[in-house]
Amino acid sequence: MSVQEGQASMYVCGPTVYSDSHLGHAKAYVSFDVILRYLRYRGYKTFYVQNITDVGHLLGEDNDGEDRMLKQARELDQEPMVVAENFTRRHFEVMDCLGVIRPDISPRATGHIPEQLEAIEILLKKGLAYESNGSVYFEISKDPKYGELSNRIIEEMQGGARVKVRSEKRHPGDFALWKKAEKGHLMRWRDPFSGWGYPGWHTECVVMSTRYLGKEFDIHGGGMDLKFPHHECEIAQARGLEKPFARNWIHTNILTVGGQKMSKSTGNFITLFDLFKKFDPLIIRYFIAASHYRSVVDFSERALGDANNSLNRLKQTVKKLRDNKQSKIKSKGKYFVEYKKRFCHAMDDDFSTPKAFAVLFELSHEVNNLLSKRDPDQEAIADAECLFSSLGGDVLGIIPESIEKEQVDLNLKGVLDIFVELRTNLRNRKDYENADLIRDRLDDIGIVFKDSHEGTGWEKKNKN
Repeated sequence: MSVQEGQASMYVCGPTVYSDSHLGHAKAYVSFDVILRYLRYRGYKTFYVQNITDVGHLLGEDNDGEDRMLKQARELDQEPMVVAENFTRRHFEVMDCLGVIRPDISPRATGHIPEQLEAIEILLKKGLAYESNGSVYFEISKDPKYGELSNRIIEEMQGGARVKVRSEKRHPGDFALWKKAEKGHLMRWRDPFSGWGYPGWHTECVVMSTRYLGKEFDIHGGGMDLKFPHHECEIAQARGLEKPFARNWIHTNILTVGGQKMSKSTGNFITLFDLFKKFDPLIIRYFIAASHYRSVVDFSERALGDANNSLNRLKQTVKKLRDNKQSKIKSKGKYFVEYKKRFCHAMDDDFSTPKAFAVLFELSHEVNNLLSKRDPDQEAIADAECLFSSLGGDVLGIIPESIEKEQVDLNLKGVLDIFVELRTNLRNRKDYENADLIRDRLDDIGIVFKDSHEGTGWEKKNKN
């Protein structure tokens, strides 16, 4: 049951806008986009809020270090708000490319400082937080339920060898609500504690989610890595502020590259802008949406190639439907009713997109059998096309309104993948002369082959 019948309110933790969005962001926001789309498809009136963290996300394992925005601003020699504005725009640009529906509201942490200070003062008055050297910390020992979401025990949250416990904290697990700003700190606000300070990371989401969705709302989402400490800290503050908060928690799992978690230090970090240079964003969306949001997804170019092949199969079916459909025949929903029921049953089961995709492929098989007949039923064609457009397009976001134009590029990629496979086989047989001939002839027509330890890839030459 939703808080308000017929409505679905959802808050998802947004990006910290100090760098370009990457594949991990795509994994999370495409997954939540499918959930949002399905809720709308089922008739819910949705209200979707996704914040922008432009201050307060602190570095370090205990989130007690330098603000990420300030660190990046210093490295780029720019004002922090210039950094935030630039990467916020770029984030929404890549999300648009992925077909991710924009939130109804995207509130910023810097725009809700007064509300954060008000919440912190309430927690102080209740004895749930304490001031230390001008900073304010939430005392987790005062919350007997702290750790329930992530199944952690307070007694086990001790300072380890990798985390230097701040002496001003009563317990190593206590988290910063507000930090004292030293002289010259670029992002700071007036406060009643030390004069000047800035917020910790965890208060903004409590304040902004309940500000726009009410004290209680239906869904709170984010990546699995946010379950602790971020979401645990949110819940603790919400309890202290006597807000029922989120009824349901949804966490998307991580995306790995070559079996390893993405990391700039190891060189397997991939931004979406870079990925879009080689792959159609729709292929990336398919790759993510076809896996369950709770599954770990391992990225590779081969996996994207498989996703492209599967996507192309569905698009070919839809294209044939649209080519054979008579415009005067309208869908009445008479045919393929069982497929629609099974699709919805799959999505009702914890948004099981793998099962939902399986239904689409079974529908595709039946539709191709239908189209192979000499005089296929036009009402069945209309129903099938409508079903693909609603389930594959409106819900999953992988069937575009127009397929004709981009079909050429998909076919081109299929041909080039064959050349890649042929050239790889030639090189394995040490027939370098013919392997190089393929490379050079394709280079002449504007296709560049690039060899790496992962295999051979290709890209179009820059016309400039």
